[in-house]
Amino acid sequence: MGFPDPSTALKDPDGLLAAGGALTPQWLIEAYGLGIFPWFERDDGPVYWWSPSQRGVMQPGAMRVTRSLAKRIRNSGFTVTFDQRFAEVVQQCAEARKVTVGTWITSGMQAAYCELHQTGLAHSVEVWDQNELVGGLYGLSLGQMFFGESMFSSKPDASKIAFYHLDQKLVDWRFTLLDCQMMNPHLASLGVVPMRREDFLTLLASNDLSKTRLGCWDAQQPSVHAQAGLQ
Repeated sequence: MGFPDPSTALKDPDGLLAAGGALTPQWLIEAYGLGIFPWFERDDGPVYWWSPSQRGVMQPGAMRVTRSLAKRIRNSGFTVTFDQRFAEVVQQCAEARKVTVGTWITSGMQAAYCELHQTGLAHSVEVWDQNELVGGLYGLSLGQMFFGESMFSSKPDASKIAFYHLDQKLVDWRFTLLDCQMMNPHLASLGVVPMRREDFLTLLASNDLSKTRLGCWDAQQPSVHAQAGLQ
């Protein structure tokens, strides 16, 4: 392994740092710990590793909840779980991206993050309308930071409700930052703001990996830190 210094991505306006390598848990954990994330252009192409000059981030508790969204959270009738259908959430996110901008969530990416989920580091939020999965998101937890990957919604506001419940859990567990990687209008509407790479890497350097929470994040479980022993 051994990624280049993220500051060298300054040469590329979009933050492209490297190409190639493997989507193993070891590679992914090292990458995220350095402020780098993978992205494909096609399923049979190489992995591209990115560290953009500007990150989309949010302090836990800073989500922008409109009156209409607050009403939906209270009255939608949806139920929310954590880590109950991780692989299905990832697949639904991939399908949603195909319809909009094309997917970077290739079969290889799906397998890699499912493997991370099995290690207890990758997590999902599921939104249910009775027995139907109608929204969700997934990402990676290291230390006291959560690195969001993607979300989907098949019913109005379902992904926003997933985001809200993730935000509330991160507040309860005193996480320091939610990283959403790239800014877009949807994330901005939820309260995600841009942060310079230099500032993001400074926060990342102080992230205490010994406080990583491992295992199932089901909403019914008590809020107790699990020491991961990551170095």
